[in-house]
Amino acid sequence: MTPVHALPPVIAAHDLTKTYTFHQQTAGLGGALKSLVKRKYETRLAVDRITFDIGRGEVVGLLGPNGAGKTTTLKMLSGLLYTTAGELEVLGHTPSDRKHDYLRRIALVMGQKTMLWWDVPAMESLLLHKDMYGLSTAEFDRNVAELAELLEVEHLLNVQVRKTSLGERMKLELMAALIHGPEILFLDEPTIGLDVVAKARVRSFLADVNRLRGTTILITSHDMDDIEALCSRVMIIDRGRLQFDGGLDDLVRTAQPRKLVRATYATPVDGTRLDGLDGVTAVDVDGQTVKLEADRERAGVVMEQLTRLGPLVDLDVADADVEDIMRDLFLRRSTLGDAS
Repeated sequence: MTPVHALPPVIAAHDLTKTYTFHQQTAGLGGALKSLVKRKYETRLAVDRITFDIGRGEVVGLLGPNGAGKTTTLKMLSGLLYTTAGELEVLGHTPSDRKHDYLRRIALVMGQKTMLWWDVPAMESLLLHKDMYGLSTAEFDRNVAELAELLEVEHLLNVQVRKTSLGERMKLELMAALIHGPEILFLDEPTIGLDVVAKARVRSFLADVNRLRGTTILITSHDMDDIEALCSRVMIIDRGRLQFDGGLDDLVRTAQPRKLVRATYATPVDGTRLDGLDGVTAVDVDGQTVKLEADRERAGVVMEQLTRLGPLVDLDVADADVEDIMRDLFLRRSTLGDAS
């Protein structure tokens, strides 16, 4: 199999930039009248010269704090927004041209927006998509059967959308987005508000769609379980700029170059013997349990020292949770930004 990164990119962005200009108005009638005579405008930079390529079949997580520029980027990629500057090409098209051939090959799902008619069964909306995308009856029936089985929603297709649960509705939204067989799927917070079971089913479905259809997926989410379950690559946007682009493992090594170690002993141990050990920080001893952080390059030496404290019952070594890494990363950058 050809490596994904060796394939020609289906998404290519170079110095992609988006700014918004809006006028400020003070509250009250006086402010409204004043704004009619003299308006004060402000320009805000939402996306700041980001450059990236995404290959066919990749599943990429687009991460960042609120207001970082993630949704704005998705909207430019899907053609909902014009770019202010830079170059953007998706599947050989300029997205903002919104040509039918382009729109036929992509789909956008936003967790807080709906493509389904609220007061009619989901099948009515699917039939509308059939006509909108020019699907043959055979192709439509095949896609409905395949997606309904994968999503386990056969019993919901003829139920009014308003009578379905949030998790059921999201699965129907995904079905509507994929009914025409798009090559690229843009997802903005697809599991927001869902319970644990519904989230797991949506993640499993998306993984199947990528595996079975080769669909390229770009996903934004604040739920790091989504990212860990689906994405081989992550891009981090902060204050409109691309701060990181690489694998999850690379992110862990870059942002948290330590191992979390938990050792359990048969008898209470003297943790003071670890004091001053090179590469060890945050030692916590509670009777028969020792918790500590160790530099990656010193992990072997630390493990050897732990075996000398007493008879080991259990030893667990792990990386920090990706969610903790992201939180620390953004807090650190926020502090640095405020200080500057």
